[in-house]
Amino acid sequence: MAAAKPKSKPKQQEVLFPQMSDHQFNQLMGLGMVFVAICIFIAFFSYLSTWKDDQSAILNQSAFDFLLNGEHIVYNSLGRLGALVSHLFFYRLFGVSSFALAALLLLAGIDLVAPRLHIPLRRYTFNVVLMVVILSLALGHFTKGSDFPYGGGFGTVLASAIYGFLGWGAPVLFVCLLVALFLYLFGIGLDEFLAQVYWVIQQTYEQFIQVFFSGKKNTSATTNSTTFTKKEKAATPVAETDIAAEGVEDNTMTQIPKAVVNEEIDMQAVKSRGKNLIDVLAEQNQQNNPKSLHEDLMLDIEFSRKPAPSSPQSDTTPPPKTAADSKETADTPLFSPELLKDYDPREDLSYYTFPAVELLNDYGQQEVSINEEELKANKNLIVKTLSEFSIEIQKIKATVGSTITLYEIVPAPGVRIARIKSHEPDMALRLAALGIRIIAPIPGKGTIGIEVPNHHKEVVSLRSIIESEAFQNCNYDLPIALGTSITHGDYISDLAKMPHLLMAGATGQGKSVGINAILLSLLYKKHPSEIKFVMIDPKKVELSIYESIKNHYLAALPNEEDCIITDTKKVINTLNALCVEMDNRYNLLKNAAVRNVKEYNAKFTKRRLNPENGHQYLPYIILVIDEFADLIMTAGKDIELPLTRLAQLARAVGIHLVIATQRPTVNIITGTIKANFQVRIAFRVSSKTDSRTILDDSGAEQLIGRGDMLLLAGADTIRLQCAFVDTPEVERIIAHITRQTGYGAPFELPEYTADDSGGGKDGLLLQERDALLMKPPP
Repeated sequence: MAAAKPKSKPKQQEVLFPQMSDHQFNQLMGLGMVFVAICIFIAFFSYLSTWKDDQSAILNQSAFDFLLNGEHIVYNSLGRLGALVSHLFFYRLFGVSSFALAALLLLAGIDLVAPRLHIPLRRYTFNVVLMVVILSLALGHFTKGSDFPYGGGFGTVLASAIYGFLGWGAPVLFVCLLVALFLYLFGIGLDEFLAQVYWVIQQTYEQFIQVFFSGKKNTSATTNSTTFTKKEKAATPVAETDIAAEGVEDNTMTQIPKAVVNEEIDMQAVKSRGKNLIDVLAEQNQQNNPKSLHEDLMLDIEFSRKPAPSSPQSDTTPPPKTAADSKETADTPLFSPELLKDYDPREDLSYYTFPAVELLNDYGQQEVSINEEELKANKNLIVKTLSEFSIEIQKIKATVGSTITLYEIVPAPGVRIARIKSHEPDMALRLAALGIRIIAPIPGKGTIGIEVPNHHKEVVSLRSIIESEAFQNCNYDLPIALGTSITHGDYISDLAKMPHLLMAGATGQGKSVGINAILLSLLYKKHPSEIKFVMIDPKKVELSIYESIKNHYLAALPNEEDCIITDTKKVINTLNALCVEMDNRYNLLKNAAVRNVKEYNAKFTKRRLNPENGHQYLPYIILVIDEFADLIMTAGKDIELPLTRLAQLARAVGIHLVIATQRPTVNIITGTIKANFQVRIAFRVSSKTDSRTILDDSGAEQLIGRGDMLLLAGADTIRLQCAFVDTPEVERIIAHITRQTGYGAPFELPEYTADDSGGGKDGLLLQERDALLMKPPP
C-alpha cells in the first residue's frame, strides 16, 4: 500500500509592501490623488489664458509626438502634460464643467487620507456626473460659435444633435434641465424657488422706487419688509394710518411680544431658516379578535401576538391650550404669515434617509405554534396538583406566547388566593419547568395566572416589531420597541412618558440587546435633528459601535474627539454639562412662557419665537449609561448628585435617561434613584433580594433568561420577551447612517469645568485661594 503523500503547505500570497498596513497604503493613495487633483487644477486654470497659444501645436501632431517634441514652446503652467490633459478635457470632452471632475478627485483623495470625515462619495459622484453632463450640454448649445470650448466636444456635438431633433424645443429643454439641476443640488422645491425669485424682484423694485422716487414711499412694501419700532411709528404717520385702517387698535405696538419690540427683524434671514414640517401620523389599528379553541375541560387557547399593543404610557389626547398660547394667538402679527413657512428642523439634512427594515434579519414568519399535546399535559398537571391540595378550579384558559404560555385559572368559590400562591414550588416540580411564575391575581381580571415556559421558543426579532403597523403608525414622541407580551402582543412604549428607564439583570441575560433595541427603535423613527444621544460606556466595548454616527446623532463636550465616554472624570464633567444644558433650556422655556419642550418646539416651528433672542429648536437628549454600578463604585456621590438632578428635573426639557446595571444592590440602586425611575426593567437575577431591589417584588429570579424580562410600569408588572437584534444588524444600520452626510461636528454640550461648581469644601472659590495651596505636597 503506497504511503500517503504529505500535504503541501499552501503558498502564502506575496505582498508588495509587507511592512505597510492597509491604512498606510490608503493614506499614500489618497495623498497621490490629492497631488494629481491639485496639478489638474493648476493646468485647468492656466488653460483658460493659454489655450490659444498651445492649441495649434496640439492639433497639428499626435499626442505622443507633442509630449516628446521639444521644438514648440508650451505656455501652460504644468508644461506639455498639463496642456495636453487640459486640451483633452476642455476641447474634446466636457469644457468648463471639467473643474467638477477635478474637485471630485480631490474629495476622493481627502476621504482616503482622513476617513473620519465620512465624505459621501457615492452621492457626490452621482451629483458631479449629473452636473457635468447637463452643464456641458447647456453651454455647448448657448455658446455655440464661440472660440473658447465652454461646452467641450461632448456637449457641443450632443447639443447640436438634440437641436436637430427638437428644433426650438432644445433650448427650452436645456433651461428646464438647468433649473431642475439647481433645485436638486440645493434641495429646494419649485414653489420655494419661484417665491424666492418673486421676493428678489420685489426687493429690487422697492430699491428702485426709493432711489428714483424718494419722495413717494411705498408703505405696503415697508410694512412687509421691516418691523416698526416705537420711534419709527411716531416718525411715519402714513404707515400708522394704514395699520389703523385695517381695524387694529392704536395700541398695536404695546401688544407686540417683548422678544421683538426694540429690534428690527431681517425678513430674508427669517424666511431662510426653514420650511414646513409635516408630520402625518395614523391612529393605531384595533386589536384583532383572538382565535379560541374550546375543549370539554374548559381549556381555551389563544395567540398572544396582536397587531396593536396596549401601552400604559400612551397618551394621544392633545395638550390643552395654555394662557400663553391664547395670548400669542391674539397678538397682532408683525408680518403676513403667508410670506413665511413653518421652520423645519430636518431641512439641514434634507437628503437624510432612514434605515430600511431590510437591514434587519428576517427570522421567518413569527407565528406562535400550538402544541396541543403539551398544552393538555400541562393543563392536566396543573389541575391534578391543585386537586391534591384540595383546590378546585372552574375554568382554565391557555394563552400561547413566543417563549411562555399563560394558563389562566378561575378558582372555585371560597378558595383563598394565598393557598395557590404558596404552591408555586410544587407546580414547578410537577411541570419540570424552569421559570414558573404565579400571578395572583392578574391585574384587571378575575383570574389567577400561571406562566409556564414553552419547550419550543420562538425568536422575537426586532424587524417583526419595526415593520408592524403598530410601530409604523404610532404617534409617540420617542417610540421604543421593547418586545412582545402575552396579553398585549408587540409592546411599544413612549420613552418621553416614562420619562426615564432603569434596566438591571445578571450578566448575559439580555441587557445589551435591550439597549440596542431601544437605540435602533429611535434611529428608525427620529431624524438626526430631532434627537441626540449621550453615551457612557465604562466597559468600552458595548456602545463603541455607535462612534461612527457622532456627527449625526451623538452629543459630546467641546473639543472631545471620542463621543463614547469611558473615562470617569469625563463622565462627571458630562453629567454636570447636562445639568447646565438643563438649566439653559429651562431659561428658554421660561422666556417662551411654555411648560415643556414639546410646546416650546411647537412655538418655534410656527415662528413665534425670535432666534435672535437665543431661541432655537431643542432636540431630545437621551443619556445612555451601560454599566451604572462601575461608575458608582469609582465616583460615588460625584456621579449620583448630577444624575439625581437630571432624573428629577430634566423630563420637561426633553432630557431622558436610560441606565443599565448588572449589580442590582441597594448601594447601587438607592432609594433616590428608584424614586425617580418609575419604569424599570428586570432581566433574570440570582436572588429574590435583587428582584425586590429592582421591582419591589419577587419574580425576576424565576425568569428563564435570553431576553425574558419583567417591566414595572406604574403599579403593573408585565412579562415581556425582549426583541432580539444581533451585532451585524446594528453594524449594517450604523453603516447606512455613516455613509450619509452629517453635521460638521457632534452636538455640542455646554462646557463645564470644576470651577463651575462654586468652590471647594471650605466655601472659598478656587480662584481666591493662595497659589501655594493649589500645589501638591513635595
